Amino acid sequence: MTYIASPVTTICVGQAASMGSLLLCGGAPKKRFALPHSSVMIHQPSGGYFGQASDIAIHAKEILRVREQLNGIYKRHLTREHSLEEIERLMERDKFLSAEEALEIGIVDEILDRRVKDGDGKRKES
Repeated sequence: MTYIASPVTTICVGQAASMGSLLLCGGAPKKRFALPHSSVMIHQPSGGYFGQASDIAIHAKEILRVREQLNGIYKRHLTREHSLEEIERLMERDKFLSAEEALEIGIVDEILDRRVKDGDGKRKES
């Protein structure tokens, strides 16, 4: 999404899970939102491979490479500063976050409460 010249606004309506959580936090700064009752699920890449041991080892190596790459992308886009080690701990298992928790971690910039706007075209504070 960073390839696109126009700023991309992302909004979590319901649930942003797995790659959806990465797309959510990859929106433009100050334009990443969640609705109050939405949830976000983050986790490390997973796979279920079978076959020869050498093929399984190839896939395991690829999953580790992708995990490292994804953690770096999260680090770059999260609004809160996290070390790669902290991100790895967050992603170790499936982790379901409320909208508030997603805001605290830095996946979103703001929780949208109402769509009502004032005369200036800005959202009214509740």
